[in-house]
Amino acid sequence: MRLLLDTHILVWARLFPEQLSDAVTEALQDEENELWYSPISVWEMLLLAEKKRLKIKGDPYRWVERALDGLREAPLNRHVAMESRRLHLPHKDPGDRFIAATAMVYDLVLVTVDRKLVECAELKSL
Repeated sequence: MRLLLDTHILVWARLFPEQLSDAVTEALQDEENELWYSPISVWEMLLLAEKKRLKIKGDPYRWVERALDGLREAPLNRHVAMESRRLHLPHKDPGDRFIAATAMVYDLVLVTVDRKLVECAELKSL
């Protein structure tokens, strides 16, 4: 499976693995699965660190680089930008829109616990 990790899943996997469900933990550990991230998650994690909502020891930029180690980057491009505006989401959060659009453009299964994303009929989610 090709999995796009939502920002909170990336953070939990690195800092709070006990927050992950057994199904997500198993999917992340399955070597047959490809694990992807969106550059928007980098932006969100750094914002959280700046606002002190994500407590990281040391340099947050280095922490983010280490957190992404072994993951594939799904490039942010015009196709993702256009899809982010076509999506039928109940809210306007730009981060969620870009991450959801990334999953759609690259045909990835979005790993998230965000109800608004899970309930989006256009998305495949785990």
